[in-house]
Amino acid sequence: MGYDINRFCGAVDEELICPICVCVLEDPLQAPTCEHAFCKRCIHEWLNHQPMCPVDRQTISAVQLRPVPRILKNLLSRLTITCENQSHGCTGVFKLEVLPSHLNECEHNPKKLVPCESGCGFVVPKDEVKDHNCVKELRITVQKQKQKINELQNQLSEHRFLINELRRETSLLKEYMKVMRLTNPSVRAIVEEIERDEIVRWSNTLTRARVSRWGGMISTPDEYLQSTIRVALIESGCPSHILDELMENCHERNWPSGLSSLETRQSKRREYEKYVCRRIPCKQAVVVLQVDNPNVDADMMSEPGLVMIFAHGVE
Repeated sequence: MGYDINRFCGAVDEELICPICVCVLEDPLQAPTCEHAFCKRCIHEWLNHQPMCPVDRQTISAVQLRPVPRILKNLLSRLTITCENQSHGCTGVFKLEVLPSHLNECEHNPKKLVPCESGCGFVVPKDEVKDHNCVKELRITVQKQKQKINELQNQLSEHRFLINELRRETSLLKEYMKVMRLTNPSVRAIVEEIERDEIVRWSNTLTRARVSRWGGMISTPDEYLQSTIRVALIESGCPSHILDELMENCHERNWPSGLSSLETRQSKRREYEKYVCRRIPCKQAVVVLQVDNPNVDADMMSEPGLVMIFAHGVE
């Protein structure tokens, strides 16, 4: 539906009138061949019932409609129109192109949103302020929030079920792969490549770490500290097939020969700078993976990697 012609100041050219609603064009579109122009809403409603131009009856479809020429848009934008809130007291007269921005700010617009003066925090249309009931609206809002929470809880339950199913299927698949790796040499290479890719993907999700105080390394972590690091590794997405090995390698008794004693660690301290370390999230600990450190000497690396825990100094 177009703009009421009686709202315009002065005469309006016939080319700017929609043949369907007989009002001034609003969001105009043009027929492809005959070039007749119509309001966007009007012509779409018309074509829903009969696929032809309402002026000369040529066959057209909605997908064939196209924007009107720039000159027609310019003529429309220069027309002078009164505010649609004139009956509510607005005396403004504007170019059609600035009408939308005026309507958003018009003080006489009965639908302009204003804050409730009773302090409930709601914003309501101006013409509904007198009938606004803070307690009622708050109750409605609370009810909607409860419904939304229930919906989210249901979705969460569904997601948890799917996650558990995926975990179960993944566990079965890993068991199958484990059996195949032990019994079929050709499968063994494929499985090992898949597992290596999984380690690489996990490594890439971890932040690169810098150890500023290697002397703060805890070489014999207690059970509690090991447990907290294990949980952090699991939460970070550590592949399950290397989790136990990594945790075993967090104690000096399982470290390679270059790290096996305090003396060797002190003598090889400069070698630490060669490590590519990944931060274990939220912990003063790093994981040094073999996939990240292919050039590190064999006496400084274990398969699949090392977990190093510090009292301080991890950045």
